[in-house]
Amino acid sequence: MSETQGVLNPTSTSQHSTPLVALVGAPNSGKTTLYNWLTGAHAKAVNYPGSTVDYLKGELAPHWKQEKVFILDTPGTYSLNAKTEDEVVTQKILIETGSDLAPHHVVVVMDGTQLSRHLLLAEQVREMKIPMVIAITMADLLRAQQIELNLKPLEEYFQCPIILIDGRLGGGISDLIRIFPQKTSAKRAVEYVPWTAEQQEEKMRWAEGLCQEVFTKSHQKIPAIWEKTMKWDKLLLHPVAGIFSFLLIMTVLFSSIYYLASPIMDQVDALFGFLSTQILKLGPDNLFVDFLANGIVPSFGAVLVFVPQIFILFVGMVFLESSGYLARAGTLIDKPFSKLGLSGRSFVPFLSGYACAVPALMAARNISSSRERWIARLIIPLLSCSARLPVYGILLAFLFSDKPGWIPGLVLAGIYIGSMVVSALAAGILNKFIPRDSKSFFLMELPLYRRPRLKVVLTQSWLKTKSFITRAGPVIFILTIVLWVGTTFPHYQAPEFEKIQTSYLGQVGQKIEPVFKPMGLDWRGGIGLIAAFAAREVFVSTLAVVYNVTEDTTDGGKLLTAMKTAHFPDGTPIFTVASSIGLILFFMIALQCLSTVGMMIKESNSVKIAILQLVAFNVIAYLLSVGVVQGLRALGVS
Repeated sequence: MSETQGVLNPTSTSQHSTPLVALVGAPNSGKTTLYNWLTGAHAKAVNYPGSTVDYLKGELAPHWKQEKVFILDTPGTYSLNAKTEDEVVTQKILIETGSDLAPHHVVVVMDGTQLSRHLLLAEQVREMKIPMVIAITMADLLRAQQIELNLKPLEEYFQCPIILIDGRLGGGISDLIRIFPQKTSAKRAVEYVPWTAEQQEEKMRWAEGLCQEVFTKSHQKIPAIWEKTMKWDKLLLHPVAGIFSFLLIMTVLFSSIYYLASPIMDQVDALFGFLSTQILKLGPDNLFVDFLANGIVPSFGAVLVFVPQIFILFVGMVFLESSGYLARAGTLIDKPFSKLGLSGRSFVPFLSGYACAVPALMAARNISSSRERWIARLIIPLLSCSARLPVYGILLAFLFSDKPGWIPGLVLAGIYIGSMVVSALAAGILNKFIPRDSKSFFLMELPLYRRPRLKVVLTQSWLKTKSFITRAGPVIFILTIVLWVGTTFPHYQAPEFEKIQTSYLGQVGQKIEPVFKPMGLDWRGGIGLIAAFAAREVFVSTLAVVYNVTEDTTDGGKLLTAMKTAHFPDGTPIFTVASSIGLILFFMIALQCLSTVGMMIKESNSVKIAILQLVAFNVIAYLLSVGVVQGLRALGVS
């Protein structure tokens, strides 16, 4: 949206028959937390700008027992003079009054500890003449410092209600709801005229003066709220100690994924083994029973056994986000990122990439520089997403089955950090070839360090884990049917090994085995790699089917036992140190997620670039994997 926008659609009106209330505020102001209180939703509130590129819309939760009202959580913005795509979304929602998203009422959310800066956005909304309410968050922190706010000057100037909000306990929410409109408003005109540089300076002086009136004698107490945060920042934002702390924190996080989850994984593994065995006893010669025992149960079990690891990953990430630390990580790596043609703003989609590349590509929209946005989109698939975790988990379990849990946990941390290094190298290469545009800027308003609420951390982590399960479930189910049919027929009454070897899928696999043998895999592993293009985690469940993993074992897990005993016709073991390392390297680089390819087509508006990325990543992954496996064998590492 142009910064010279004048009067737009002066006679238009929202198409909603139900009142629509928009929440508008800066990143980290507590806006999305307020949205969650109002709607009962569990939308994620992260401590860095640009996380919510698209808007969130929900209905006022029924337990508030009010008339029907829709709540709109707009992307965080510091100003209506939009400079990034997420800020443009908020600007359009407020200005384009003919849209279905044009609000009847606006709640301007302001952080009470940073009131002077946030007053500027409220002033812009006031000038647009939209009915508004001001919600001042962090009320609990202000009370803790015995800071009293004189709200009268704000009420007199803005001519609107002012509500204090405690985002942790929900204080003030009911007062806010009572102000919401009970019916749609009449037609309204929206006027938006950007400030000049002189006006901006004048408004900043005005905001400081108004804050002096609001805080009166307690204004000097505001810095006390930031004392602990500033002390921690001296360490965590230090150019040297800060980087070391970041690497240490990430290492502990990724190491704990494996170490803490191992006991739970053993129990889950034993449960699915027991289920398969018991189901098979119901009718060993019955095809439907065979489908359940040898198809459905082992496929889902092979993936769900890694849910504890995925949950622990999300707990760690949500904890760090809620504490305010990851916002600092963005500023900390801004300088090294700049050497790669990126900025600290790219940290937002990069961090998302460790959960899933699809939302990470969407988050890249908030990067202001077109050049930086392209680099980020091209390398995001190199980051180790949660779908890779089951693959890493089974391969590390194979490599370190007789070692203490902290060892594979440390190696797993190395794999995650390694994906950062690979992504950085790729960014550095792209930085040399993509033409430069205007210089990217990075603006970050750092939040206070706060103690995360355990209930919120666990709830958000479970919701993200459940999303992983529900996303993977349908894919696994469909592929399970295909794989079971492919490995069972046409000779379903033959002995087990002969049945699989002569099956439809077995025949196809044996024809393409020469492609995968240089990686150290036979046709069964090759089928697993092909199936992984639907979803990476399917690789593990595919192995469970093609290796006919059903019997309950006590040797470190059923699939793990099958991998240890798998061999080529000449007796050579398939899964070795060399082939396992080669597989890990392959999965680190390969682009095997069709959802990511689809999102790349949408975000880049280019099928050609998406296909080129798909082919390039997989060819490079294959060649590197073959090179590592053959190189290790040449060195005597089998």
